[in-house]
Amino acid sequence: MDITVPELSLVVLVGASGSGKSTFALRHFRRTEILSSDACRALVSDDENNQAVTTAAFEVLHYIAGKRLSLGRLVVVDATNVQRDARRGLLRLAREYHVIPMAVVLDLPERLCRDRNAHRTDRNFGSHVVRNQVRQLRRSLRSLRREGFRQVHVLKTPEEVDAVTFVRQPMWTDKRAETGPFDIIGDLHGCFEETRSLLTRLGYAVSESVGETGTRYSVTPPDGRKAIFVGDLVDRGPDSPGVLRLVMDMVEDGAGICVPGNHDTKLLRKLSGRNVKLTHGLAETMQQLEGESEAFIDRVKSFIAGLISHYVFDEGRLVVAHAGMKEAYQGRGSGTVRAFALYGETTGETDEYGLPVRYDWASEYRGDAMVVYGHTPVSEAEWLNNTICIDTGCVFGGTLTALRYPEKELVSVPATRCHYEPVRPLAARDAPGVSVQHEHDDMLDIEDVLGRRRIHTEWGRTVILTEDRTLAALEAMSRFAVHPKWVNYLPPTMSPSETSRRENLLEHPEEALDYYRRRGTETVVCEEKHMGSRAVIQICRDAVAARDRFGIETGEVGICYTRTGRRFFNARSLEAEFLGRLSSAVSRAGLWEELDTTWLTLDCELMPWSMKAMDLIRTQYAAVGAGANASLSASIDLLTQAQARGVAVDEMLDAQRQRLDMAARYVTAYRGYCWEVESIEQLRLAPFHLLASEGATHVSKNHVWHMDTLARLSSSADDVFVATPYRTVSLDDRGQCSDAIGWWESLTADGGEGMVVKPLDFITRGRNGYVQPALKCRGPEYLRIIYGPEYSRDENVERLRSRGLSAKRQMALREFFLGLEGLQRFVRKEPARSVHECALGVLALESEPVDPRL
Repeated sequence: MDITVPELSLVVLVGASGSGKSTFALRHFRRTEILSSDACRALVSDDENNQAVTTAAFEVLHYIAGKRLSLGRLVVVDATNVQRDARRGLLRLAREYHVIPMAVVLDLPERLCRDRNAHRTDRNFGSHVVRNQVRQLRRSLRSLRREGFRQVHVLKTPEEVDAVTFVRQPMWTDKRAETGPFDIIGDLHGCFEETRSLLTRLGYAVSESVGETGTRYSVTPPDGRKAIFVGDLVDRGPDSPGVLRLVMDMVEDGAGICVPGNHDTKLLRKLSGRNVKLTHGLAETMQQLEGESEAFIDRVKSFIAGLISHYVFDEGRLVVAHAGMKEAYQGRGSGTVRAFALYGETTGETDEYGLPVRYDWASEYRGDAMVVYGHTPVSEAEWLNNTICIDTGCVFGGTLTALRYPEKELVSVPATRCHYEPVRPLAARDAPGVSVQHEHDDMLDIEDVLGRRRIHTEWGRTVILTEDRTLAALEAMSRFAVHPKWVNYLPPTMSPSETSRRENLLEHPEEALDYYRRRGTETVVCEEKHMGSRAVIQICRDAVAARDRFGIETGEVGICYTRTGRRFFNARSLEAEFLGRLSSAVSRAGLWEELDTTWLTLDCELMPWSMKAMDLIRTQYAAVGAGANASLSASIDLLTQAQARGVAVDEMLDAQRQRLDMAARYVTAYRGYCWEVESIEQLRLAPFHLLASEGATHVSKNHVWHMDTLARLSSSADDVFVATPYRTVSLDDRGQCSDAIGWWESLTADGGEGMVVKPLDFITRGRNGYVQPALKCRGPEYLRIIYGPEYSRDENVERLRSRGLSAKRQMALREFFLGLEGLQRFVRKEPARSVHECALGVLALESEPVDPRL
């Protein structure tokens, strides 16, 4: 005897004590799938026979069952379950998680059960207990289906029990093995001519012949594709029978798949003799069917009755349903799920046209699966939270739309005419010109970022964010950051190289080169490190591009923000002029056309440093320099006077003069990064990463491509934009390595900051995983700004050499991949909450403590 078990179901074993339920369960199911009431009694009381803890034991059992069912796991309940009250709670779980409940009844003879219990030393209850359980079981047999069990299997003898085999069956909704490619087509509503036109445009070859029930259509898909129809094949349009023939023939031949629409199921009820009102186009459909044969009508009834509420395709990446599908319902089976697939949800209100107001489930959708649906006609198919409605009102004079999957390309044909006047005009957006996703993204939900979060990146790196760090980042973003729609990327921190052992040096290029050499990197790029501040720039071709791609309606063509997401320019007029000049530079370089884009995301250095750090310079650096100069000069004067009187202060005087010299070098060091900015002509921008453009992130390009492409922005026509000097170094070529070190020495000898060493490829795996995306190697005078005027004293240098790099480097890698993941999500046009999650993550990681000596 074969019993078919849906892979997502709740199997309830029913049987008296001694019927062999536990042995039966272990024979047919995994241990992890079986929830035993006895085992739960043991969990809460250390005694599986302790009947006094039965209530607590079943609370535990129901809790675990709920968790498993929520995760889509099979549950087998091993308990007597002979009382209706015991089964009621389990059926409630099945309804809550929309799974199929089935009962397997071991209705074995009472004597057999008593004899088995008699041989068990752990069973000390009387025979009357088994007698009562058997009687309760027998009384239950008549009501199990009425209670809600979709399947009931009764086994009456040990031979029947031994002969059972369970056959696991995927849910009817489960088409995860079908990966496409698909062409998902919106509501047809009897528009046969447009349906055929759309299929032709999609590349399907349609031919006709004469079959048993009239015209027979043979459809040949292109390149192994398959059409998926989202339902509502009938009503309102001029040729519902033609549409039914075409779709039924495609499904029968394997060229198509169909889910039911509410109009289709209403037609089925009418054809089956049910009392159905002839409204919303059904009267026209019934009239069109009057000339059809009885065989055709029977075929239609059988076809519609066999349609499944919704389907899950491509390993769970795609869900298709007529009216949509919430995440909690996907791949599940219940009356509630089918009703949602057919009708969606309504608020219980009616609009000014007397039609029900539908609940906007898509605005709250957070699932990973793409959901494609129809049902509620819209003027234009648009993405919202990874969902899209493709009913564009063909029958109302709009268009018939298909979505190509996985390409996410929309293909439409116009209606030949308005076949049916709509009661309610096609839904139009509140803000024409701005996508529905951008409208929705005007409000971000704090629930999307709270709690401990795991962010999976495309490169296999998973970043864990704790709530306390995220809250700190959220506060900073909320109070200081630019509009979140602009922020698709925050740059990572950068680790320094290993500490040098050379005299009076903390950092030297040899350590950076050796880091990559030891990890198997063959070629690196050495770039001059500019004396400015890190800046991320979003630049658009015009304000229309900024509106369409970023959802910004203020007329801006871009923005320049810091590595913590704050606006770089205080003066908006200066920022607007600067961005306008940058847009012109991109046009001169031909990048808009070359990259087929209207926007770019750039990673840059903006100079001077004082442009952003002037308050810090005044309150910290200048104050320290002035204070050191004044105090040390005064102490030197006093010591000089004491020396003149013959006091032995020579050693102390030399030390103070050395300290004064260090203070002077400190002032010289930070002043080299400062100059007045009265106009845009005093600014210098050095871009070094062209991170993303429409349809692509450019992390697959090596750093030479980035540097050479961005160098085209610099020109004699506009010296605001400068190319970053760089050198490509083969690590097994000692001459090239020596030249790179010499270049660093010349840069730092003139007070320059130093250089950044990167592997040639943007993302590089070494012998033991991903290597650092970049290492900074800074000159001794620049480090004086970082560590203070007297850092170069021997005792201070030695203490700084013991700094720890591990935490910094782990943070750098995590932030690096989070930043790239945010870019990828933006390019894929995911919701702002999804993109912003990554930016918040970078900022959250910045709040983690690291060695302050770095």
